[in-house]
Amino acid sequence: QVHLVESGGGLVQAGDSLRLSCTASGRAFSFMGWFRQVPGKEREFVAATSWGTGNISYGDSVKGRFTISRDNYRDNDKQTIYLQMKSLNPEDTAVYYCAANMWAMGILESDYDYWGQGTQVTVSS
Repeated sequence: QVHLVESGGGLVQAGDSLRLSCTASGRAFSFMGWFRQVPGKEREFVAATSWGTGNISYGDSVKGRFTISRDNYRDNDKQTIYLQMKSLNPEDTAVYYCAANMWAMGILESDYDYWGQGTQVTVSS
């Protein structure tokens, strides 16, 4: 059974940094990434990485502030990615979701087959 588990969310102040983690298990994924969502809006692409090539893509709103990375190995069939977030501002407040698939590094919600439950990030001004 596939599981994606996020951790690391919380309440921070504007300008602070925060690191999210996501561990996937149950099958091997070629692509993993992060999306975020605020109430009433569509899920927004944040970042994604290719497990095989290391290629990375970022959403325009986080370029230069967020960094996605991954462990360079599969540990007991678990894969972990991270999202280092810097210079956070209140507009970054959202539920952050981890996503994974086997086929392509997409930027649309529909590109991903598996999702975590999400972790709340709240940035106060």
